[in-house]
Amino acid sequence: MITLPRAVLDDARLFMEDRGAEGLEGTGMLAGTTGGAITRCVIPDQIGHRTRFGVAVEVTRAGKLQLAGALGPDERWIARIHSHPNEAFHSPTDDGNPAITADGAISIVVPFFGLGLRRGLGACAVHRFRDGRWVQLTAGEIDGLIEVTG
Repeated sequence: MITLPRAVLDDARLFMEDRGAEGLEGTGMLAGTTGGAITRCVIPDQIGHRTRFGVAVEVTRAGKLQLAGALGPDERWIARIHSHPNEAFHSPTDDGNPAITADGAISIVVPFFGLGLRRGLGACAVHRFRDGRWVQLTAGEIDGLIEVTG
């Protein structure tokens, strides 16, 4: 079971909603203990892109360095969280450019530029990395894996 404090989700949501107010996606990483307790959301330096084909977010070189140095000795990356402009799904870009690929890693896609997170994880697409690919979890699997606390 992974524990996820509501305050950490709120940090991610507020950042994504702020980006979304400008029509941009946002991304962050959820750090936690090796025991599976998420403790914080790390927002790296990033650039949002809008083109005629849609939107995207790019973690800059500085942001990659921030992420590389962000973890303490007893921490690890547990999940990536990012927003989409409309429905929540794992796009081919998400599959091809994962931030983490450890078996069991989590990817949370928040719909409507972060607003979907106001309704909780059930409004999001939650995926788990298994056997080299991202698998979308059902509502029951999400409830059995992630406990939102606080």
